[in-house]
Parts: sequence; structure tokens; C-alpha cells
Amino acid sequence: MHSDTPAYGLWGLAFINSVVFIMFAYSFFKPRTSRDWRSFGAFSAFLVALFTEMYGFPLTIYFLSGWLQSRFPDVDWFSHDAGHLLEMLFGWRANPHFGPFHILSFVLIGGGFILISAAWNVLYKAQKCGSLAVSGPYSYVRHPQYVGFVLVLFGFLLQWPTLLTLVMFPVLVVMYVKLAGTEEREALAEFGETYRYYMSRTPAFFPRLDRLFGGRSPEDRIG
Repeated sequence: MHSDTPAYGLWGLAFINSVVFIMFAYSFFKPRTSRDWRSFGAFSAFLVALFTEMYGFPLTIYFLSGWLQSRFPDVDWFSHDAGHLLEMLFGWRANPHFGPFHILSFVLIGGGFILISAAWNVLYKAQKCGSLAVSGPYSYVRHPQYVGFVLVLFGFLLQWPTLLTLVMFPVLVVMYVKLAGTEEREALAEFGETYRYYMSRTPAFFPRLDRLFGGRSPEDRIG
């Protein structure tokens, strides 16, 4: 697999893709509080790191080039397609954009953005009324927007894994878990037993199978 097309040093593309995806995410998430901006800022940093390696300078490929070339001598590791490391490592020799990891990444990225948008609409309406958000995505998990962010990040990680984003991913997950804990304490202080009951019925991040297949939602009992 060899190519004469320049694959890196495309800093304009790195900048444009970063701006487009960050603004796209902004349109879904619409950060308002300082906490929202922290979570959105960390997400944006991940995207900048990703597109810097995708189009600018392939630090991961350079760092691993000796090992990669010795194990896979038939691959031109400095071609752009070779940046789809998972497809290459698992022997996908067709167009990597149609590889299994790339397709799965699009499903996760698209699903994550849809979840973030749907959750924000529910939360915005609840905040306007001074009530607890328990419908829509909030009837399945207590923190659907953070789940959405993690899905998007993991999708990009599958599509174009780099050493920097591999390090950043668990750090961001821990940050979102801590932010969720802070939000829980504030909700308990504001809504008391109503939120405690909601917590007892609704998982934080992973939906229950009975809810996915038609079980009763917390909004059936919470007014």
C-alpha cells in the first residue's frame, strides 16, 4: 500500500476540521454554566489533538514507525490511509474508510451527537420550569450528555487512534464522572427525596435492559 499523495503537513485542514467539529458539537451541547464550558473545553482539546495528528504531524506514526515497519513491511505507514491504525493492524487492506472500525466509529459519533442534542432539549425545558429532567434520554440514564460525549470520543478513537488521545480519553472519562458527581450533589440539595428516588430507579451511565425493552420510566412516578 503506497501513495505519492501528501498525507500530512495539511495544517489548514487540521484547523478547519477542528473548528467545524467543535462548532458542530457546540450546536448540540450549547454550554451555559462554567461546568458546561469545562466539559466542552476538554472535549474540544481532544478534537484538536486528534486532527493535529490526522492532518498535521503524525506523532504516533513516527513514534511507532520502527515497530510498525518491522511487523507490517508492506504498508506505507506515512500514507494517510495508514493512519487508520486499527484497520491496518487487523489486516484490512481495502479502503479503510469502509473498514469495520471506521463504520463503527461513525455509528458511535452520530449516536453520541444525537444523544447530546436530545438530552439538552429535555434538560433545557426542565430548567425553564424549575423541574427535574427525567424524560427522554434522562429516563434511561442520569447523565446522558456525558454518555454522549464519551461515545463521540470513543468513536473518534476507533477511527484514528493516537498516543495522545489514548492518554486523554481515560482522563476525560474520569473528569466527566467527577462532574456528574458534582451535579448529583447539587440536584440532591435542590430536589431532595425526589432526586434520591430518581437515582434509585435510573442508572448513572449504563441503561438497564428492562428500560431498553419497554420497562417503566422514572417519569411514571415522578411529578
